[in-house]
Amino acid sequence: MASSPCGSGNFDCGLEIQTRSVEQTLIPLVSQITTLINHKDKLKKTEKTLRAVQRVGQAVSVAVGRFVAVGEAIAAENEDLKDEMGLACFEARRAGTAIAQLTDVSSLQQCEVDGRSTVFSDRTGMVKAARMLLSSVTKVLVLADCIVIKQIISSRNKVLVTLEQLERVSTFQEFVQIFSQFGNEMVEFAHLTGDRQNDLKDEKKRARMAAARAVLEKCTMMLLTASKTCLRHPDCESARINKEAVFQRMRLALEQVIEIVTDTRSGGEAKALPVSIYAGIKDFKVNVGGLRDSLFCVSCEAVAAQLEALVEKTEDFTDSAYTRHEQRETIIQLCQITRQETKQLISTWRHAQQSLKAKEATDEMELSILKTCQSVSDLRRELHRVAVGRATELLKLHSDHLVLQALKASGGDGNLEAVADYAGTLTEHKEQLVETCRLLCHISGTKPLEITCIHAEETFRVIGPQIISAAQTLALHPTSKIAKENLDVFCEAWESQLCDMAILLKEINDVFEGRRGDKKTYLSLPRPGKHLKTVKAAKLDAEEQTSIAKLGLEVCLLTSDVDSEVERWDEQDHEMVRLCQIISSMAYSMYLFTRGEGLLKTTLDLFHQAEVLSDQGLQLCHILHSLSKQLLDEDRILILSETEKLSAACQQLQVCAKTPVQGKSAIFQKVDSSIQNTKGILTVVVYLLPICNKLIRKCKSERSCLASPQHCRETQQSTTVSEETLNGFGVKSLEQHMANLTFLESK
Repeated sequence: MASSPCGSGNFDCGLEIQTRSVEQTLIPLVSQITTLINHKDKLKKTEKTLRAVQRVGQAVSVAVGRFVAVGEAIAAENEDLKDEMGLACFEARRAGTAIAQLTDVSSLQQCEVDGRSTVFSDRTGMVKAARMLLSSVTKVLVLADCIVIKQIISSRNKVLVTLEQLERVSTFQEFVQIFSQFGNEMVEFAHLTGDRQNDLKDEKKRARMAAARAVLEKCTMMLLTASKTCLRHPDCESARINKEAVFQRMRLALEQVIEIVTDTRSGGEAKALPVSIYAGIKDFKVNVGGLRDSLFCVSCEAVAAQLEALVEKTEDFTDSAYTRHEQRETIIQLCQITRQETKQLISTWRHAQQSLKAKEATDEMELSILKTCQSVSDLRRELHRVAVGRATELLKLHSDHLVLQALKASGGDGNLEAVADYAGTLTEHKEQLVETCRLLCHISGTKPLEITCIHAEETFRVIGPQIISAAQTLALHPTSKIAKENLDVFCEAWESQLCDMAILLKEINDVFEGRRGDKKTYLSLPRPGKHLKTVKAAKLDAEEQTSIAKLGLEVCLLTSDVDSEVERWDEQDHEMVRLCQIISSMAYSMYLFTRGEGLLKTTLDLFHQAEVLSDQGLQLCHILHSLSKQLLDEDRILILSETEKLSAACQQLQVCAKTPVQGKSAIFQKVDSSIQNTKGILTVVVYLLPICNKLIRKCKSERSCLASPQHCRETQQSTTVSEETLNGFGVKSLEQHMANLTFLESK
């Protein structure tokens, strides 16, 4: 059970708040009520004070009245929640009325004559009314949230029914008809679950939801081609196996979504994640550090046992056939050093219990604690180096996708023997990737990243055999176009997972090096009501989203490259750094759009984002022109040449974003072009950042060019322009607008 969202123990509502929207809706109400209650007992009751108290009380009462009206409307539309919601609304209205009466202090003397209680004379009554109000309002919000959960469950049930129909179809005509319905239902389910994922408070649940949605997203296209292949070749055993694996995986992912939103498991208790080495080391260091304050309370045997459990987990590294001999020896040596330091610490700890020289014993203990913590940190660093090094090598090894190409060629030639040989090679690659994901999970550094590693491990484990069965089907029917298309789809899913693994690796490194693990989405949506009425906002369907996803991943990887280059700059407040960070964040939100996530919900949002991004790119061109004037011929020519490329890409994106189009196909083509142009802009930015960093350092050291009065004026002008442009985005107004929306009204 959770207490009030403000963290105040005074207002325990007895209900668990799982979403940020409910929490954010309660915060202003808690703030107002806290203001009323936390007045000084001997407050000077001036006319100004009395007016302020009455104004706040009336504001609370009016807000509660509007809130309850919406709650009652929801109750009328949902019969199964009608009684509970009605009671909660009644209690909220009664509490609101009580607060209004207690704060009606316009004539305090008259209240005293009449013997009527006020907030000043009946503090207990005020606290009681506040408790009732917060409890009832929270209950209304949580009940309203139950309706959202019901919508997701209902959407899932529709998908499941259609999924069963798809599995039983026997003709192409019937399949096409049902799959069209299935696609629409999956789009609805994707948007409902995407909103829920963004709203969840628990980061582990958000990561699990993201993993389940990724499975559904990729499996939708696989289901299409696998089913078509099975219909074309109904007697083919490998095609049947391929199809059944896709349907089974989709059902498991759908079930996982429901487990997350309902916070239950169909099979009973939730399965606990295995404790990673990183988490074990973190707990070990906390316990070791706690020895200094709990000399007579902590068991040294417990600390020793915890270390042995950690050392046992490192066997995942040392027992691996893919770990190099010198790496294995280093890990074993660091484990032994940690054992020795821990043994010394325990000995010092026992001596300190018996020692009469407190200061000397404390100093020895402190030194032993520091040495033990340092040795286990060295072990963690080496494990991180081994896991990340292996993952990097594997990603580089598989970047050319030679085995996949060989399987396609062998299948197309009808060569079953060659397919079997390459299947063995792919199986070995799969085992390497699965084991590497397991090692990355040990050193990932956060629970959400651990969950992402587990998802990656499971994906490689499942897709590997699916590629093989698809290749076997093609080898048995080498002239079948649908069998070839099916193999292509599964190979693309493998390639996509390798791209996801590269992003995961970057995030793990960010956490290890103390950088942020999550990219901040840049808010640049248009202000409410500012959309062009002549253009219809659209959402991509499942098939379009699948085809655009690969391009989105390329954009995501480029934003990571931009961030890495920006971090190498000495001048983090440089105008070029600021602009590149904005461009990177905007491009990342466009990548999230390709996954059906983030703040860009429709194609209109995407096109507006693209237009604003192009403006920022053109501002960057202005900065680059200013820089080129301070450079010598060769460097100036290089910068001007790249600036022209950047300017052309920005103008192309701007034209694309502003050009009106009609029809589903044209809109999708515009989305594709917008993301392609964004990719082109990022490519130039990634190339320019290290060059400009080097040139600016060179100018500073040689001639101090950048400190000239002329440059200062130019920088001030460009900064002013940038700030004005940023204010025009409507970022602040959007955030205020979103903050003012209540949770119920959004439903």
